[in-house]
Amino acid sequence: MLLALAAGLFFSSMYAQNDFNVILAAGVEDAERFADDYMAPGTNGLMYSMNNGWFNSAEVKPFLGFEVSVIANGALVSDDKKSFALNEANYENVRFAQGPSVQNVATALGENVPDIDVVLTYDDPIFGGQEVEITLPNGLGDAASLIPSAVIQAGVGVIKATELKFRFIPKITYDEVSTELYGFGLQHEFTEWLPADKLWPVAISGLVGYTRLNGSYNFTESSGIEGENQRVENNTSTWAFQMIGSTRLPVINFYGSLGYLTGTSESDILGTYIVTDGLLTTEEITDPFSVDSEVSGVRATLGTRLKLGVFRFNADYTFAEYDTFSVGLHLGFR
Repeated sequence: MLLALAAGLFFSSMYAQNDFNVILAAGVEDAERFADDYMAPGTNGLMYSMNNGWFNSAEVKPFLGFEVSVIANGALVSDDKKSFALNEANYENVRFAQGPSVQNVATALGENVPDIDVVLTYDDPIFGGQEVEITLPNGLGDAASLIPSAVIQAGVGVIKATELKFRFIPKITYDEVSTELYGFGLQHEFTEWLPADKLWPVAISGLVGYTRLNGSYNFTESSGIEGENQRVENNTSTWAFQMIGSTRLPVINFYGSLGYLTGTSESDILGTYIVTDGLLTTEEITDPFSVDSEVSGVRATLGTRLKLGVFRFNADYTFAEYDTFSVGLHLGFR
């Protein structure tokens, strides 16, 4: 949803001043370069958020024991993710209307206060080289204090010391936005192989988890740009590798982990776009560009879990490039 909103902000902000036409006329490469820096903090934060909540204990379920969970996650957005340094030297046809050649401008998570104007150079088919001044788009601003995500997850004990996990969000369509999420994980408890394992005060396990999000946003009707089937399609996937330790108390337990995250996100701007300048139609652009981003890094988690009969509640905090938190409600047997 955040990705779609960020893309929508980018296109609607440009078109609101009849500027997206000129952006494309000024050069697809410049438009792609700006979109990459503008959208990357949002997609990167989404990867940290959606990769959360895989575990609430180092103990795994016994054979055919299971747990069903509803988990909410959030990646916190720091101020340095709300802007990026735009350098005129990296662009062919873009320069600032005022000020130095390198300035911090808003990402999809930020806001330009005051507005920042740039001058775009483009080729008119009749009048030749032309210039136009536009205002750069803002992002979510104060509304982007965190990047939320949520999953439904189930875990079941399959063989000794091993639990298989599944997570999903069914396909959801809202207006022109469509999203779906799924994933799977495997957790293995090493301490179950030790003699008298239940006498150990802690459990230790390892986990591998994969999560994938597919999303699309069709903005043909709202873009105001001539063309067909104008949309952004996103595929985002992450891997989590965790070493987990937790206490073995009957009601309240504490857990922690040290792990590694890696993820990739690709957003394709698709459809046809007919670039115009006043009454003149210039060229049709098909599938203008793609925006890619990757994340990887170490993460450390601290959390607690409360068990009340068949119900369990947990909350944890993860320290990483994007700090994240997770809360969950669980129904489990055995």
